[in-house]
Amino acid sequence: MNIVFVEPGFPNNQRRFVLALAAVGANVIGLGESEEWALDGEIRDAMTGYYKVGNVTNVREMTDAVRFIQSKLWVDRLEATVEAHTMAAAQVREATGIPGTSVHATWLCRDKPSMKEALRQVGVPTAASTAADTASDVWEFAAAIGYPLILKPRAGAGAQGTVRVDNDTELTHALTSFGASGSTSIAVEEFVEGHEGFYDTICKDNAVVHDWTTHYYPNVLEAMRTRWINPQFVTTNRMADSPFYAEVAQMGQRVIEAFDIGTSATHMEWFYGPKGLRFSEIGARPPGVGAWDLYTASNDVDVYREWAHVLTHGGPERSMPRPFAAGLVALRPDRDGVITGYSGIEEIYGRYGEWIIDSHFPNVGHMTQGVEAGYMANAYVRMRHPDFDVVRGMLDDVGRTIRVYGG
Repeated sequence: MNIVFVEPGFPNNQRRFVLALAAVGANVIGLGESEEWALDGEIRDAMTGYYKVGNVTNVREMTDAVRFIQSKLWVDRLEATVEAHTMAAAQVREATGIPGTSVHATWLCRDKPSMKEALRQVGVPTAASTAADTASDVWEFAAAIGYPLILKPRAGAGAQGTVRVDNDTELTHALTSFGASGSTSIAVEEFVEGHEGFYDTICKDNAVVHDWTTHYYPNVLEAMRTRWINPQFVTTNRMADSPFYAEVAQMGQRVIEAFDIGTSATHMEWFYGPKGLRFSEIGARPPGVGAWDLYTASNDVDVYREWAHVLTHGGPERSMPRPFAAGLVALRPDRDGVITGYSGIEEIYGRYGEWIIDSHFPNVGHMTQGVEAGYMANAYVRMRHPDFDVVRGMLDDVGRTIRVYGG
């Protein structure tokens, strides 16, 4: 099978997808902005060809490139795994007759108000929301729904640009900030109280082939706004044991079918609280922040290879035995600047070394990144254990014990 893969060299985790495709026998043609010589040798060796473009989100340029590749060989699939690249990839697929997730499905996965409206129409429970093109639209929604509200860009990944407002003063400030950033339309949503997590899949022809359910501690907005918190996310190995996880999986399947995702990785966010389970959003792509690395470690199965096998051969190579729960704890510097030192690392390795998957501690003198930069922006530790509650306890202990000093 001939698969064109968008941006094989950037960001760094893109290499895992390319290597997995090559490992299962796919003929991989890279399409990216880097010069071919700038790609590392392992990636170059995994591809049978590479085509450089100026901008992988420029649909005309990408279409011309793919048509040139099609003039040389049959193209079975065109794959993009970065959120910002998915729409251009879908448009190029439709322009060149390559099968894959449609432009309409991709648009629904990126435009949050349209996404939620489409799901409400098929009975998937989700928060009240609207697309606001003017400040008046936002004020009218606030008057009808009440506070708290969530404001976010209409297209984007994770919590980037997302704010919670609890009163008129905070709403005024948020609207001013969005206006100053050049936003012409934003998504406004009812705040849903409850615990937050995500549900990830690899699906084939709208049928879930592999899936994983993962929990945030605490919820993302709080984690991304509060320096002293060392936030976690933990994937469970109890999916077969709980009616709740069955409900999450059923909701995910309904969303995939409603949007006609087809054959793709997906990443879905959910809340569970006083109003029950509520869908939050979906991306037609793999999750970020190394989630597939956790799934690989928790199953002793290469999830990247499974994704590649589904694309290339139409089905999974292995099942997910789920022997372990696994999680990540992000470790924030006590202040921004540069890393000046650490404490507690040896103590943690002495207590839990056999359960530590890996860790990352930037060198002393390395520039820090702000709290809003995400879970893997600075230091982190990833762990696994057969018992979900033990993983939680170990990650809590890591967060209490290891200190990252900035200055």
